Amino acid sequence: MKTANIAELKNGLSKYLAEVKRGGQVLVSERNVPFAKIVPFSYDEDDYDAEERELIARGKLRPPADPTPLSDDFWDDEDRPDVPLETVLRIIREERDED
Repeated sequence: MKTANIAELKNGLSKYLAEVKRGGQVLVSERNVPFAKIVPFSYDEDDYDAEERELIARGKLRPPADPTPLSDDFWDDEDRPDVPLETVLRIIREERDED
């Protein structure tokens, strides 16, 4: 594993990212104290499940009350409300601004 202080990382970012692309890892330090690690991105399903579990443990994600997948006909339901896109976007922006 390679290590780099912030200044080294800034100056040689391409070199360090090339190392990660080859499967390596880079430990990032500030004043010689490690605080981050750059690792290759993984599409492994197990990693995704582990990430979900971590988010749940941290209270950032809540598991579904019913883990059963929605049926295909759920999306065909004609009884669902027809909410204009502008309204949906406005509500999302308002909720984001509350934080």
